[in-house]
Amino acid sequence: MSIEEFKTPFEIKLDKENRWIKLGSSLPWDAMASIYYRTMSADMGAPSIDARIVIGAMIIKHKLKLDDRETIQTIKENIYMQYFLGLKEYIYEDVFDRSLFTTLRYRIGADKFDAMTRQIILTSEGKHEAAMKDLDENDHNTNVNTQVNQTTSKEEPQKSEAKVTKGHKGKLIVDAMVADQMIAYPTDLGLLAKSREESERLIDALCKILIIADKPRTYRRLARKQYLNVAKKKNKTKRELRKAIGQQLRYLRRNLKSINALLDKAPQMSSPLKSRDQKIFWVIQHIYGQQAKMYKEHIHSIDNRIVNIYQPHVRPIVRGKDKAQVEFGAKLGVSIQNGYARINTLSWEAYNEGSDLKKQVEDYHRLNGYYPKVVITDKIYGNRGNRQWLKELGIRYSGKPLGRPSAKYQTSYQKRKFKEEQGMRNEVEGKFGQGKNGYNLSRIRARSAKTSESWIAAIFFVMNLIKFSKEFCSHFLRQFLHSFFRCNITLFSNR
Repeated sequence: MSIEEFKTPFEIKLDKENRWIKLGSSLPWDAMASIYYRTMSADMGAPSIDARIVIGAMIIKHKLKLDDRETIQTIKENIYMQYFLGLKEYIYEDVFDRSLFTTLRYRIGADKFDAMTRQIILTSEGKHEAAMKDLDENDHNTNVNTQVNQTTSKEEPQKSEAKVTKGHKGKLIVDAMVADQMIAYPTDLGLLAKSREESERLIDALCKILIIADKPRTYRRLARKQYLNVAKKKNKTKRELRKAIGQQLRYLRRNLKSINALLDKAPQMSSPLKSRDQKIFWVIQHIYGQQAKMYKEHIHSIDNRIVNIYQPHVRPIVRGKDKAQVEFGAKLGVSIQNGYARINTLSWEAYNEGSDLKKQVEDYHRLNGYYPKVVITDKIYGNRGNRQWLKELGIRYSGKPLGRPSAKYQTSYQKRKFKEEQGMRNEVEGKFGQGKNGYNLSRIRARSAKTSESWIAAIFFVMNLIKFSKEFCSHFLRQFLHSFFRCNITLFSNR
């Protein structure tokens, strides 16, 4: 389209520097033409990136366990990976800047990866039309359940009217895990010391911005020395640790008062701090409030406890595992269907897995159009409410009956069946091990909550994609061998 053909009137407005386009009052024709030429021209601005290159780069990154910089460099040096991305010829250039990975993770999000995962599951079962329809509908409906809209809700999922039309098919395996964030192990003393150091940095930044020569006293050298005297000890007594925490609390309280006093001197109404520093200032104030309350009341736990300054959304989740009693990251409710893993719930807050079963069964029904025949879980899901709900839907729960066991509460067939189905639950444990050992699911390096959710969903998408490719190759090989032997048998019989 040329500038002369671009005559459709619409409302736009430029800022003072004539750069940004915003909704506003209408402008004359020459202004609209210049705007179109600057924003839609092929010669100006960054070109769009092919979706195949973006998704392919994500697959390479998680399959080879590379960081963003290494992924771009590996694609740059490997002709086979460039062919995988759909490039027509070998290029010795970056397919895109490595810093764009963060933006791509934020824009794609966990819901888009879940949509592609659903398409893989449906395609593997031969439901091609349903897979394409499911992918199209995802643009309007998000299906990955996060903490904001799911785990805080106490409403039970509604029963679908289609449950009696197609009967019950398949098996659903359900379990929960934690995708650990790549953060330092948090301690009260270490968290206070880091908050104190950040408060000292904010004081220096404010004094530089406001041109203040006499900085407020922070006693940073003494505070650092007192912290190291205790932190370096291999064995710390409770008395020494409490004394050190009290010292760091008092230093941090002094620094927070100094920051507030400096902010009062700012001539403008807006804060002179950058957005990142404003967030850090907000976080360290909350950390001080939580730590001061625990110190005063002699307790060691508090609601919504912050364990990292730069990732305040991360919470401690008590799991009681042999390796680690407490894990720090997102808690996932995962279901397994025909060997494919899907994230049904992703929550940054700790929650009881038993409350998640109903939603996972409804997600299975929403995806396939029918309920499973049997649900296989561990003991925590087998509460009385879940068993009664599954019984009303005609779904068998694979677990021991509640109450005191009787000598004849199960026949030999039922015992053998129970043991066999509980052995099937190892599939979901193996999927967790595959994600943590093979794809670094236990070391999520993204900073923000949304990019971390996208990172986690991308790992599950890649694992399902690898399984799908193996099944496809296996199916193709079986078809080839069947045709080959059939052809040879025909030739042999003709002789």
